[in-house]
Amino acid sequence: MIVGAQWGDEGKGKVTDLMAERADSIVRFQGGNNAGHTIIRGDEVFKLHLVPSGILHPGTTCVIGNGVVIDPGVLIGELDELRRRGIDTLGLKISANAHLIMPYHLLLDSEGEAQLGELKIGTTKRGIGPCYADKASRLGIRVQDLLDEKILRKKIMTAMEPKRQMLRPFSRDPMLDLHTMTEAYLTFGHRLEPHIADTAALVWNDLQAGKDVVFEGAQGALLDIDHGTYPFVTSSNPIAGAACIGAGVGPTAIDDVWGIAKAYTTRVGSGPFPSEQFDDVADRIRDVGHEFGTTTGRPRRIGWLDLVAMKYASRLNGLTGLCITKLDVLSGIDPLRVAVSYRTADGAEFSEFPYHQSVLHHATADYVEMPGWQEDITGARSLDDLPEACRNYLDYISESLGVPIVLIGVGPERSQVILLGDRAAELA
Repeated sequence: MIVGAQWGDEGKGKVTDLMAERADSIVRFQGGNNAGHTIIRGDEVFKLHLVPSGILHPGTTCVIGNGVVIDPGVLIGELDELRRRGIDTLGLKISANAHLIMPYHLLLDSEGEAQLGELKIGTTKRGIGPCYADKASRLGIRVQDLLDEKILRKKIMTAMEPKRQMLRPFSRDPMLDLHTMTEAYLTFGHRLEPHIADTAALVWNDLQAGKDVVFEGAQGALLDIDHGTYPFVTSSNPIAGAACIGAGVGPTAIDDVWGIAKAYTTRVGSGPFPSEQFDDVADRIRDVGHEFGTTTGRPRRIGWLDLVAMKYASRLNGLTGLCITKLDVLSGIDPLRVAVSYRTADGAEFSEFPYHQSVLHHATADYVEMPGWQEDITGARSLDDLPEACRNYLDYISESLGVPIVLIGVGPERSQVILLGDRAAELA
């Protein structure tokens, strides 16, 4: 299982892409097109939002699980672009039980953020939250509904009825016409029908046959709706336990949980960020690391590596391995700083992630300083290729978290990695 150990954007797509070479199935288990993976292969750059990263590997089954919310227009556009670039998409399977983002979800998402004003969450305005809300209210439209016009029309009418007042400002929007909406989504259904399946059964059969299955999460642990920095979180559960629900498998099926983290910290949108920096070093990291959102293009907020938050993420996910990405971005920065505790205005110190929002939202980080390195490490392919200061930095992270490092990213290319340990060696 591959999960984010920070606030998302950690480089999960690259790690999944590497694992897909030997995996039989890749399963996306939560989120929607508010997330994005960037994969660089030679001169080609692929930006995926809904389709699992394994789609680039022929013969790998790529599953969009029941825990994902799907904008069918976005998904079809993504499939068309992949086909245009010569990628075979026949291996994509979509859960019949996954929920659909509807036009009114998009409108409600934008309107909700506008009404919050300065208190806005910083959502991507892709309709994700309203779609999950309808799912919980049992008013959702599911993928299987695209295959039955009568059911689809009735469910759309039922879902829109309690929203009449909220949708009044958009009453003349042609997107909300019942007939237009029904016809458009039936057309989506015809396009997607070859991909719709009982994905939980497919994954179970692979597991029973002893095949390798990779579960791919979106966002990161600190954006989890239950355990993240609420309310500045996503609308689903990106932590490891959610894979069982979002893919339809039991917890005993999971062998390893790898947490992906950058060698520094970033965040997109509003919310607390104790190690955030606003100086020239932050600007340098943003520029060198190309820290702009895959989905939105928004510049990411930049901070030093936060071990308080990562310890919390490790505990929530039960990490068995750690993947540190973008280590090369820190080359030339000296000294480096690592957040090891938080402090409040009244001097109270927290070595564990605070559970109370009033503490967390006003906390600043305390740091240890470590020597940096000047060398270009993008050509490193083993630990011995790294400068001593670089190895010390990695050792400090691993020892602080009590989790072994299994993969180190030293550049954007899929080949620019250092693999460690028995499990990672299988990828070599």
